[in-house]
Amino acid sequence: MTDLASVIRPGDGIVYGQNCAEPQTLVEALVAQRASFSGARLFVGSSYSGILKPGHADHLRIASYCGSGTNRALAEAGVLDIYPAPYSQLGNLIRTGHIRADVVLLQVAPPNARGEYSLGLAVEYLAAALQVARAVVAEVNDQVPWTQTEPLLRREDFALVVESSRAPVPMPSPPPRDADLKIAQHAAQFIPDGAVLECGIGTLPNAVLAALAGRRRLGYHSGLAGDGVVELARRGAMAGPITAGALMGTRVLFDWARDNPALRLFSSDYTHGAAALGRLERFVAINSAVEVDFTGQVNGEVAKGIYIGAVGGALDFVRAANQSPGGVSIIVLPASRIVETLSGPVATPRSEAGVIVTEKGAADLRGCTLRERERRLRAISGNP
Repeated sequence: MTDLASVIRPGDGIVYGQNCAEPQTLVEALVAQRASFSGARLFVGSSYSGILKPGHADHLRIASYCGSGTNRALAEAGVLDIYPAPYSQLGNLIRTGHIRADVVLLQVAPPNARGEYSLGLAVEYLAAALQVARAVVAEVNDQVPWTQTEPLLRREDFALVVESSRAPVPMPSPPPRDADLKIAQHAAQFIPDGAVLECGIGTLPNAVLAALAGRRRLGYHSGLAGDGVVELARRGAMAGPITAGALMGTRVLFDWARDNPALRLFSSDYTHGAAALGRLERFVAINSAVEVDFTGQVNGEVAKGIYIGAVGGALDFVRAANQSPGGVSIIVLPASRIVETLSGPVATPRSEAGVIVTEKGAADLRGCTLRERERRLRAISGNP
């Protein structure tokens, strides 16, 4: 097993890729050897591998920006600290040392003919971590697709390298239910040809993408790209570059992404940054939520007292969509989640409310008074 103690010191800050980009071999070594660098601080993103467990907090201090995936078990055990920061700020928090990144653990694709290693499945906040890290450890996984990432790396950038051949952590979306399909159809009416799409994580946003198969000249600028993007591209609905921070899906997505010149992965500074978003016209932000109240406030973080979501990037994209010529913010969720009073913090204020969509219809809140908002939201809620 790779000796991480040769690189990691007690008390170091450690950052590694999330979701499909998690370097599984390195994380397994990390938790197995954790006593050798007791007190190390992990900044982890969303995870679905199940490798990091609450018991590993005996030697590791664990923090994240989110409680999704298997992070929920960490939150329920009381061993997960949360940074309630917008996704656009994570890079700067890392560069300024508020989130320490002394050592970065990466999953990368094998090098191309020019000797360039691609980050493969995610750039996101890893780009900032690479700028400040003392040491970078690479898991070179031949099942990771080579994609055009910013940055690309070379062998001399790595303090330690381990070879692997294992399937990236998959993130399949469950098949949509009838209610999900109704929500998608209601949302699709607000998305024209030529729109530039941002799509959040989950079954509902993917169902909306599936409802757009007949559109043309769609663009894509998002924090993530999933399997739904592949189907739109294959149907000829997409035009121009596909820009994202990470790939989150299944082998269908990974195979499509391999050496695909239409796809580029960037840092969260770029994908969620106001400078890039401000240049987009007809920008449509499609996101889900834990709850929405009758004024249009959105809770995207806490359910039943447990931290399951994130501040995330939704607000960055919602604001950009509201300011984009021809743009719109769409929040999709079941009717039962429109409530009198939120059970968690406000992630998106009512001042940024756009269109709220449930299986019962769509409530366009733009330009509406509070009284009119409540009337429209009650009409599509489970509590009319």
